[in-house]
Amino acid sequence: MRTEDVLAAIATGLWRWDNSSGIVTLDAEAARLLGLPAEPAQLTEAAVRSRFHPVDWNEIDGVVNLAVAEGTLAEARLRIMDSQGRVLRTVRSRSKPLVEGDDYQLVGTLQEVAEPQPGTAARTPITGDWRRSREAFLLDAGRALAEARSTAEVLRVAASLSMPGFSPDGLAVFGAAGDRLTIIGHHGHNTGDEGPFSSMSLDTDYPAAEVVRTGRAIYLPTPEEYLRRFPVSWPLARRFGRQSWAYLPLIVAGRTMGAWMAAFKHPVAFTPDERSVLTTVARMLAQALARAGVAESERELSLGLQRTMMPVLGPGIPGLQVAARYVPTGGGLQVGGDWYDMIQLPGGRISLVIGDVQGHDVRAAGLMGQLRIALRAYASEGHRPDAVLSRASRFLYGITDGDGGTGAGGVGGAGGAIGVEGNGQAGGDGDRYGGHRFATCLYLEIDPATGVVDLARAGHPDPAVRMTDGTVLLRPTAGGLPLGIVPDTDYPTTRFTLEPGETLMMCTDGLLETGGHDLDSGWERVRTLLEGHDGESLEDLADRLVEAVHGPGSHHTTGPLADRREDDIAVLLLSRQGPATRQGRQGPRRTMMTVAQAEPERVAAARRHLRQLLHDWADEDQVDSAVLMVSEMLTNVLIHTDGDALLVASVTCDDDARRLRVEVSDGSDELPHKRHPGEMASSGRGLVLMEMLAHKWGVDPRGEGKSIWFELNEPASGEGCCA
Repeated sequence: MRTEDVLAAIATGLWRWDNSSGIVTLDAEAARLLGLPAEPAQLTEAAVRSRFHPVDWNEIDGVVNLAVAEGTLAEARLRIMDSQGRVLRTVRSRSKPLVEGDDYQLVGTLQEVAEPQPGTAARTPITGDWRRSREAFLLDAGRALAEARSTAEVLRVAASLSMPGFSPDGLAVFGAAGDRLTIIGHHGHNTGDEGPFSSMSLDTDYPAAEVVRTGRAIYLPTPEEYLRRFPVSWPLARRFGRQSWAYLPLIVAGRTMGAWMAAFKHPVAFTPDERSVLTTVARMLAQALARAGVAESERELSLGLQRTMMPVLGPGIPGLQVAARYVPTGGGLQVGGDWYDMIQLPGGRISLVIGDVQGHDVRAAGLMGQLRIALRAYASEGHRPDAVLSRASRFLYGITDGDGGTGAGGVGGAGGAIGVEGNGQAGGDGDRYGGHRFATCLYLEIDPATGVVDLARAGHPDPAVRMTDGTVLLRPTAGGLPLGIVPDTDYPTTRFTLEPGETLMMCTDGLLETGGHDLDSGWERVRTLLEGHDGESLEDLADRLVEAVHGPGSHHTTGPLADRREDDIAVLLLSRQGPATRQGRQGPRRTMMTVAQAEPERVAAARRHLRQLLHDWADEDQVDSAVLMVSEMLTNVLIHTDGDALLVASVTCDDDARRLRVEVSDGSDELPHKRHPGEMASSGRGLVLMEMLAHKWGVDPRGEGKSIWFELNEPASGEGCCA
């Protein structure tokens, strides 16, 4: 005897549900238990779902998801309903999920079980009453439609609805464009079937057109009724082989925006209860379509606005390679104040600018566009970086002066040197400055021939440089207040050289702080990516930086997996090419930074910077010694002179060994001299330490000022020696 015959003898059926295709395969006994003819069948998920009590279906959905996640059996009791909403029988389902990649199949059995007797502990307060089933169905439908974010999602949800006792097999949503009827979407029809209805005059003798004209529902329970009321359009409907039709108006705020058709292959009487269900679904569908239309319009507006305002990088520049990315925040209109730009300057020089206007709203995007144009104008006039930012700050202050109700009061991402990350809410940090909007900005000019960079910074994160050997360092630069806070501000200029083969990265703080990171931990994440870059394609590097923050573009638009981008992200990459480009670990490392009298805290930053430069130095004791000597040299300049200190550090290769050379220059002509401090003295040991710790050191007078320097040779056995 066959296994199927044995299972049928004990009222047990076999079934298989393919989640990827939505097809359910039933043997003859399983089909009989579901109230269908006792023969093997393949049905859609919606058709099978219509046979179950809606409350039971909602419960089994959670059981199946848990079984898929844990790899266990899914067991549940389900009530089978007939077309009148009465419970035919109760079955027990046992199934095993078979996971195949991202999809799975459920293979299981159905077995009829006895209904609990009235008065027993197992009795459920929910009966098989049609009205209770209707309430559960409407709650489920309302939740699903409320979560749909686009017209396509709304139509998919509408197609999957299984109404209690009667399920349509053909759906269509009609809209109105002027005096024409249009098809927004359909289900249960073949491609091209919508042709005769896609641009039909509203005066046509067709049910959907009449519903749009009058705003009243039309129910056609039989083909004869359809032919009697709409003889002209009956030939168009007859070929689909349907038995009943319902056309309901889609009304939003008292205005009929379209019509919804539900067609059935089996006769439907359209009782008052059935009409009530259809009317309620039509109202929810209209609201969902209206919300989806507004959301799609907002998305199109925001994307169009950003595309218009964001620049397109110009043609290739000899000796330079440039790449950029912009990703808007995941909330609201998806517009914000981050921007970047590239400007051709006289004499072959190139200007690059990146910035972040406070806020994530349309006003922030508008101010960004104005500020970008102003910066481009000031740069084209030939002003130096400090003058460009000073004028831009005065411009932004002027156009936002007195604008107290800006709406998005929080910092909204333009934290930078202020050290505050706002939440974009009214009454936030924007009110601290009398309602002004401000912006952070990083502006640089580079000579492609020499690689000389002049940079000015307004409250923006420092740039980073990836050297030819893969070492990545933040490039400390002097800076001023964000643009627009006060009308007159000075922005000091920092000059350095971008060597052939080196890559400069500029970004907004959204790249660093998204995902719960602060500026420090976010920078460590980004530095790891930069160090792992092969130095070839800047476009690939830009993609990797963006994807590391929020992952690849997600197809999830609702629920816990929805994209969450906490701030706009802008990234600008610049690489200098040339014959001197070296690969591997051979390239020299050079860095410099200024420590001003008014910024003694930058001595600690210099110590951290030197440790980053020596990240692969073989002897840790030598690294500690170098950091100690640099700290002494910089502190002596701040204490014994009135000027600023300039630190220049380089690691070079010489005879298969590496050498560190550090110079600290200042503008004082007074030369240091060795002292002999007593045991209780608190100073005077700087030169003594250098004599003990350095392989070489010295003091060189210069035209204006002096330079004190030292050298350390890495041990020959170090792993970081030149190749």
